[in-house]
Amino acid sequence: MLNLILLHGALGHSDIFEPFKEELSKYFTIYTPLFSGHGDVELPENGITIEKYTQELKEYIEKENLKDVYIFGHSMGGYVALCYASQHPENVNSIMTLGTKFDWAEEKALKESKMLNPDVIAEKVPKYAELLESQHGSKWKKLLPAIAEMMISLGKNPPLKNQLATINIPVQVMVGDKDNMVTIEESTEVYRSLPNARLAILPDTKHPLDKIRPNLLLNIMKDFWKLS
Repeated sequence: MLNLILLHGALGHSDIFEPFKEELSKYFTIYTPLFSGHGDVELPENGITIEKYTQELKEYIEKENLKDVYIFGHSMGGYVALCYASQHPENVNSIMTLGTKFDWAEEKALKESKMLNPDVIAEKVPKYAELLESQHGSKWKKLLPAIAEMMISLGKNPPLKNQLATINIPVQVMVGDKDNMVTIEESTEVYRSLPNARLAILPDTKHPLDKIRPNLLLNIMKDFWKLS
């Protein structure tokens, strides 16, 4: 059976893929790794970077002895998937990204990172704070500033810059038309920079994966991966 890796986004969790797994498991053996600092995986003492998460994906694929993998990445997961493919194209069949932010200019990254203040979130968005605690435990308050630092690092030195043209595998870039984190323009620019890509703009779709209609996404997956 084909192997499919589902990669969650920053502050996300692999549980988010539950609505898709039953249908996808008809075609794939599914793997849902957690990036460090997320779920029950400890936060590294020396912080997190996209490069670290790319290395974690590499080690996971090696540990599971996976070849010719299909990857779907939501948000940050899509960025990590493309970073991995730029380094190890021989291991990747194809990639789908959804709601992945590519335009990590330093000023924008700083602005985004300032929104990840755990005390402000606990006070102003208590339901989101509760969700983060339920998914990541008490360390969520340390995970937020670590993710903020990762964003700033991305802004200073985006690892995919000047790398997209070297990624020759099939890639489906997707963005929701109501995504308030990712623009259609940056997604289109990346689609045009990739040699073998397709672009899909999902109607009436926001950034969080749990706001996306499963059938809409599953139909695009089936079309791209020629599943029947």
